[in-house]
Amino acid sequence: MNHAEAAGAAPRGTAPLTILHVDPERGWGGGQEQLVQLTRHLAARGHSQLVACRPDGALRPVLRQHGIAVCDLRVRNDADLLAAWRLRRLLRVRAVDIVHFHTARAHALAPWLPRGGGRFVVSRHMDYRPHFRPRVRYLYNRCVDGVIAVSGAIAGVLVGAGVDRQHIRVIHVGIDCSRFTPAAALREEVRRAWGAASQDLVLCTAAVLEPRKGHDVLLRAVAQLWRDRLPVRWVIAGDGTLRAPLQAQVHAAGLTECVRFTGFSTDVPRLLAGADVFVLPSRHEGLGIAAIEAMAAQLPVVASRVGGLPEIVVDGETGLLVPVGDVGALAAAIQRCAHDRGWAQALGRAGRARAHALFSSRAMAAAVESYYYELLGEQFVAESS
Repeated sequence: MNHAEAAGAAPRGTAPLTILHVDPERGWGGGQEQLVQLTRHLAARGHSQLVACRPDGALRPVLRQHGIAVCDLRVRNDADLLAAWRLRRLLRVRAVDIVHFHTARAHALAPWLPRGGGRFVVSRHMDYRPHFRPRVRYLYNRCVDGVIAVSGAIAGVLVGAGVDRQHIRVIHVGIDCSRFTPAAALREEVRRAWGAASQDLVLCTAAVLEPRKGHDVLLRAVAQLWRDRLPVRWVIAGDGTLRAPLQAQVHAAGLTECVRFTGFSTDVPRLLAGADVFVLPSRHEGLGIAAIEAMAAQLPVVASRVGGLPEIVVDGETGLLVPVGDVGALAAAIQRCAHDRGWAQALGRAGRARAHALFSSRAMAAAVESYYYELLGEQFVAESS
């Protein structure tokens, strides 16, 4: 096997594919970003693609901006037979080689769809164990031909729920690392806007404001560090159901001077440019795209030892991993970065190298493309090969 094949490149002499992607979610998250990256790379490789998505969803305008064809699909719940009927009708008039379900809501439609000669694939991004084992085994083992788990941790959870291990392929997510280039001028501009002094240790957390992300744990750690007179500032990017409660807790703890809420950011590279340390105190995490982005931006990462995060962050080399929910350990890790800035910066440089080497969108797309061909077998090798 040559280097290109080992890296996940498509076999030589293969014919272009026709692919239907299904993602009917309204909001925007890591899964939607991954879908955009995947479709862009597959389009550059000459494959024909169509994405079934919500007409009022956040995904649709981004796909159209990049020239990816879309069609309307609303899915109300896991038993939406009208949505299944619409997909069935589409598959009757449009022959496809691959149907790729990118969310659980999309995957739930699989039992109602005609298989034809194509292959069905589902991606799994979440690390919580699916409920009701008979249904899980049916959906993952019988209704699709392959399962992409974005981390080894997720693959383990699926196996524990009854999914055949041989049915699963671990393909880590990838990002466009070129977007995250450290720039001193931008760093100073962003820090001035935040009111951060040169000696301040600026922490950044970019994550949806929901309980699973552990913001409350980091809030208690920041309060402890602030009481110890560590010059720390915490920038919270994102939105969610916990925004108002967190803001109230910040006010009650007297931390309004050192905590800043920026809301949902569409310019993550700019956000990360002003930070010194990226902190992700998650209680659950399928993989952690935000941590990969932070590493690409040359930031040391302090994160929980949970889910797929240990597959990204190498403890002591690209960041620090702490037990889930451990306020003291989290505060100590941040304090260590503050007291040895040179060491922390070395972690960031090592993290950037690791992100470029292992977590690029190009490598991810090549691995997915190769998996498509593997599932299809020899029938799609071009006659000229």
